[in-house]
Amino acid sequence: MRDIVQDYYGKQLQSSDDLKTSACCDISALPNWLKPLIDNIHPEVLSRYYGCGLVCPDALEGCKVLDLGSGSGRDVYALAQLVGANGEVVGVDMTDEQLAVAEQYRDWHGEKFGFDNVRFIKGDIERLHELDLEAASFDVIVSNCVINLCTDKDAVLKGIQDLLKPGGEFYFSDVYADRRVPDAVRNDSVLYGECLGGALYWNDFLRIANKAGFADPRLVEDRPLEITDPALASQTSDLSFFSATYRLFKLDTLESAREDFGQQVIYRGTVRHLPEAFIFDKQQQFETGKPSSVCGNTWRMLQNSRFAEHFEFIGDFSHHRGLFDVHGSTIPFDIKTESHQASACC
Repeated sequence: MRDIVQDYYGKQLQSSDDLKTSACCDISALPNWLKPLIDNIHPEVLSRYYGCGLVCPDALEGCKVLDLGSGSGRDVYALAQLVGANGEVVGVDMTDEQLAVAEQYRDWHGEKFGFDNVRFIKGDIERLHELDLEAASFDVIVSNCVINLCTDKDAVLKGIQDLLKPGGEFYFSDVYADRRVPDAVRNDSVLYGECLGGALYWNDFLRIANKAGFADPRLVEDRPLEITDPALASQTSDLSFFSATYRLFKLDTLESAREDFGQQVIYRGTVRHLPEAFIFDKQQQFETGKPSSVCGNTWRMLQNSRFAEHFEFIGDFSHHRGLFDVHGSTIPFDIKTESHQASACC
């Protein structure tokens, strides 16, 4: 399957127009603040973009960021502008053809930005421990529609856990299914290359994340995917697929459930491009200057990460009040396209 993925993304796909699903996002859906950054990226790099979501999280100034499955480098070059000259972005990919495009325009982007803060490494993200990457050295790790292509997803999550600093964040978009994908779909080379065959059942992803040490994964946004090729659509039968963005924090203090300690946070309005409100996940948006009740896990995610300087914190852990909220076991994604309120994809 690894060879199939390399061939599909290295030789068969020549641009995002060759994809057979709606996974790849339209640039018109991007938030306005991000569009100028994308305009600074070389057209050939843009044409070979195959991502399914937005992997440019907030508050990245000066951060060290790792992009897993970086392809031709579009997200790397967008992130490079966000971290700035004092930050660094490293891209890892296993496809020679994609890496060649990324490297070809590295100097071009350096001149465009006024600094060169990126590097690319050829490697398998299922074997991150074998690459020239320092353990516990990254503030943020991102990935855009790549984890589903991996056969050993447990190994990927474990490698990410090892590379993140304490308080670091794994922020990534990927494709998920509403149930476990049957063998007939999983073993089809085209469906696998189109990010459908290797898609995880969303609840299995939560289990894998917890096993790797990422407690309480947070869903940021999601949207249903349409399989635009009739032949492939018939093969997937009644399966439903979604593009979803999650954020996972490396914090040993997180609990398995969201507990209520009567705590509140106040967003200062200081994150770049977000003067009025900060969207943390699908369920929580913090308005500037307004106290917001949060569970103990959210408190720790904000206080023990790069977001701490942007919030005031009220309360402590001295008085437990039970569960902060109770979530059912139903699918967390929006089923209908028209009900989706996500801000952007990239």
